[in-house]
Amino acid sequence: MTFILGIESSCDETAAAVVEDGVILRSNIIASQHDLHRRYGGVVPEIASRAHLERIDPVIQEALGAAGITASQIDAVAVGNRPGLIGSLLVGVSAAKAIAWSLDRPLIGIDHVQAHLYAASIRKPGEEAPLPVYPALGLVVSGGHSSMFLVSSPTRSTLLGKTIDDAVGEAYDKAAIILGLPFPGGPNLDKLAKTGNPQAHDLPRPLLDGQSLDFSFSGMKTAMLYKVRGLPQGRGVNATFQRSASDLSPQEIADLAASFQHAAVDTIIRKLSRAVELLTARNERPGSLIVGGGVSANSHLRARCLELGQQLGIPVHLPAMSLCVDNAAMIAGLAHCYYQERIFSPLDLPAIATV
Repeated sequence: MTFILGIESSCDETAAAVVEDGVILRSNIIASQHDLHRRYGGVVPEIASRAHLERIDPVIQEALGAAGITASQIDAVAVGNRPGLIGSLLVGVSAAKAIAWSLDRPLIGIDHVQAHLYAASIRKPGEEAPLPVYPALGLVVSGGHSSMFLVSSPTRSTLLGKTIDDAVGEAYDKAAIILGLPFPGGPNLDKLAKTGNPQAHDLPRPLLDGQSLDFSFSGMKTAMLYKVRGLPQGRGVNATFQRSASDLSPQEIADLAASFQHAAVDTIIRKLSRAVELLTARNERPGSLIVGGGVSANSHLRARCLELGQQLGIPVHLPAMSLCVDNAAMIAGLAHCYYQERIFSPLDLPAIATV
């Protein structure tokens, strides 16, 4: 029996968790900062890092207590050290180093994006569910990432495609702002979209060229802006618009939300289908589809991924809703795979903002 303490602080979630044997969730504590950033409509890095400093120790102690173990029973300490906001990352990395050094336990640095692909493998005690079959097609969709991977194993993956501009989560948040929806924008847009007509507006699906697996959501966001406010008059700071979201009826706003969500998710699904087709032609047909990241909580995306899996005959693995957001359980779970391979990090492990 192996217990790994995971620590996550890459953006605005201060999180700690204990995972047993890589898959059994013993505790998962997340301190959200939504209340601190709501007034700004997005995450303020300086506020986020200060909040991590205040919360990191209590969150770690709560995670150990909820798991029913003491610090001395930890076999390794894992931390998401890349990518993310540098000030936020430094808080978690520093805490993990201190704990690993004081307990004389291995330190394991984890790629936050790759950890999202492991989240679907984590179970509560007593839960039974099949694990992904490798090689797998991995999709990470969040506020900072829209990426597809050929995942050979939990610790080895190859990038197939990524966003060339806005990540889908960022596009969701910007679309929500355009519609006048409250923070956090993505979940509120998803909720509103359920009451709208997804066929009301035809928004572009930026698929790029015929073989590309990259994503682009900037044009979709701009099209949404023009649907809501009309075409701009003038240029630059002097530009004015014909109207704003306040001039639209509630049903018109709901229809726009539904149309945006339909276009965004349709783009992702078509890219996934293309990836399976290309990999199959290379004799690398994936045995599973793994989805992770904050946008994997989106109800329409989850439903469409399950439909795609049925159409293609490929099992789909989605994380529990509590493991879609940034969390430390995915960090600890993936770290167990590195622990088994005896791949550890030095105590001068750096925090890396971008990879």
